[in-house]
Amino acid sequence: MRTGFFVLLFVSLHTVLPAQQNQISGFNDSSSREELRKEKAFDDLISRENIGLTIRDLSSVPHNLGSVGSKEVAVKIQQKLRDYGFDTHLDVYQVLFPEPRIRILEMTSPQTYRALLKEPALKEDHTSGQQGQLPTYNAWSADGDVTAELVYVNYGLHADYDELAKMGIDVKGKIVIARYGQSWRGIKPKIAREHGAIGCINYSDPKDDGYYQGDIYPKGSFKNEYGVQRGSVMDMVIYPGDPLTPGIGATKDAKRYASHLDAPNLLKIPVLPISYHDAKPLLETLTGPVAPENWRGALPITYHVGPGKSIVHLQLQFDWKLVPCYDVVGSIKGTEFPDEWVIRGNHHDAWVNGAMDPISGQASMLEEAKALGTLVKSGWKPKRTIVYCAWDGEEPALVGSTEWVEDHAALLQKNAVIYINSDENGRGFLNAGGSHALQGMVDEVAKNINDPQTGVSIYERIKAHKIATAESPSQAKEFMEKPSLHLEALGTGSDFSPFLQHLGIPSINLEFTGEDNGGSYHSIYDSYDNYIRFIDPGFYYCASLSKVAGHISLRMLDADVLPFDFRILFKEIKSYTLELQTLTANLRETTVINNEIIRKKYLIIASDPTKPYFPAAAKQEVPYIDFSPLENAVTSLGKSSEHAIEVMGNKGMDALQKDSLNRMLFRAEQELLLDAGLPLRPWYKHVLYAPGYYTGYSVKTLPGIRESIEQRNFPEAETGIKQAAYAINRLAGYLSAL
Repeated sequence: MRTGFFVLLFVSLHTVLPAQQNQISGFNDSSSREELRKEKAFDDLISRENIGLTIRDLSSVPHNLGSVGSKEVAVKIQQKLRDYGFDTHLDVYQVLFPEPRIRILEMTSPQTYRALLKEPALKEDHTSGQQGQLPTYNAWSADGDVTAELVYVNYGLHADYDELAKMGIDVKGKIVIARYGQSWRGIKPKIAREHGAIGCINYSDPKDDGYYQGDIYPKGSFKNEYGVQRGSVMDMVIYPGDPLTPGIGATKDAKRYASHLDAPNLLKIPVLPISYHDAKPLLETLTGPVAPENWRGALPITYHVGPGKSIVHLQLQFDWKLVPCYDVVGSIKGTEFPDEWVIRGNHHDAWVNGAMDPISGQASMLEEAKALGTLVKSGWKPKRTIVYCAWDGEEPALVGSTEWVEDHAALLQKNAVIYINSDENGRGFLNAGGSHALQGMVDEVAKNINDPQTGVSIYERIKAHKIATAESPSQAKEFMEKPSLHLEALGTGSDFSPFLQHLGIPSINLEFTGEDNGGSYHSIYDSYDNYIRFIDPGFYYCASLSKVAGHISLRMLDADVLPFDFRILFKEIKSYTLELQTLTANLRETTVINNEIIRKKYLIIASDPTKPYFPAAAKQEVPYIDFSPLENAVTSLGKSSEHAIEVMGNKGMDALQKDSLNRMLFRAEQELLLDAGLPLRPWYKHVLYAPGYYTGYSVKTLPGIRESIEQRNFPEAETGIKQAAYAINRLAGYLSAL
């Protein structure tokens, strides 16, 4: 029976005609038809029901990094990949992972309250009362025992502290309470410490994630009053991964910092996440100025900023221990180019059960692996090697992927064609980001797969959504006129970071989202019961993720000429350059206006207007910044990208010439790496993409220049321009030599 099925499937690869007959990038007319047949056969092997069973199985127990459950999940994934025909092994690293020993948060004045710091089990959620759940905490908080006045700092951003300064409020020596949102959670304690705070409390306000948004769990999908968002607060914009072994794999005998206190990316103050049930007693006793309107949440209180008589005691102590990190690696060797690797990854560890984050993505990836393995068993022979990776330790700090990448850096830079990443997945619209030279290929894939809800292509649904939600008629018109999908630039927050931003390996990140709102994120309620009710009932969009990622993998595995289009990258860099010039001009104009306002105020209040004018609030005027090196480099890249397309279109190349060309194409992005890395964080080497120093997950493009301008470090901006121009010129020269 099994043999007969494979024979029928192999026949289908050569007989089933897809709806779309167009030639696709990287393939000739004949191989395009063959590729589209293969993709149709692949799609027919994707089972929503099987994805659902995998989500239920892998999210059935808590499985955080270092837990018994994490190893169990890793072994299950390894066995599945082995059953699908992959050669598999576990790469095990020894990494630091702190778990809490003591968590105390209490108000001692003007009244007493001891925070619950506990999410209750619900009868509607069968896994919410299991043993082995990590308690509610922020990993990488410092140990600490502090008592101080409390100050409410809104979202805890720089602009919020500017507003506090206008009110005459200083947080030095205080404990701050900030609401989740508007930035990554680790930025809040980072900025708080820079302003002198000695402790930080993060909470989810119901206005952002609770009853203000909709029905709360379990009636609806939004955060109930006891829900807490666990999560890492490591300063990953310095470097991710094991904090004790930056730049090298955390193998058993790796050289490590002597103590976590030596790691430059770990916090120096205690920080704790709490529910809005625990936040309400703290906030409602605050006095001081009434919070500005846009600071007010949805709790039934008047929001005050403080400080005042509200005194809180925060005590945290952690077990700073090394734990095993289990990376699952499975591969099927390519028949023509075995040392060219198409790598697909999704993490398997969770803060608790993690049905959505990450098991939805993991189950989708395993379904792809099953389908690919079946194609191989039916007779298909991939040209390049397939590598499927299930990472451990992503949640604390991209640990498993970073250690694996650092451990295999030289081989990866030599052999990795692409890294294709996913993470959590929900219902809605395709969100795709990554290396812009691959945008055309991703666009073609999105136009060739139908959205399960509407029946139109995934691309058409994205476009319609953007038009419908445009902020203005002109923006809607702009979306209507765009003929293709746009890849977003990548910051951090998932396992693509070490591949792209440390090693310069072309990367893609994929996720469906937009119609899966809710408050289960990083809580005990991120469960199978929640997922099947509110996130992706029927697992339709999990299947869509399998198809999108699977098609990208198939095309990169079998392309005659790898579908890199550096003309698109050129246009992106050109637009970034224009953005920086506009940013500089706007900053210059704003500085002049603000300084003039300050000058006039000074003249009014000065006792002697004839004295030299040096008010402290005035800012340095923005000097002339010479962008010409960058502009010239971008122009050179434009010319060389056209040359690359001409070479790639040469139909007279033999097999050896194509192989040589392909190797140069997938290594081209490495030309954009800075040898010394970015200022203050040399681990990040990509000149184009990095997480913002004060944004966390969010990207900053041309970060060495952009952040220097934003921080008014104009000499460093000039240096950044020269460095970026050098890297872009290097890429231009590389492409010209194809």
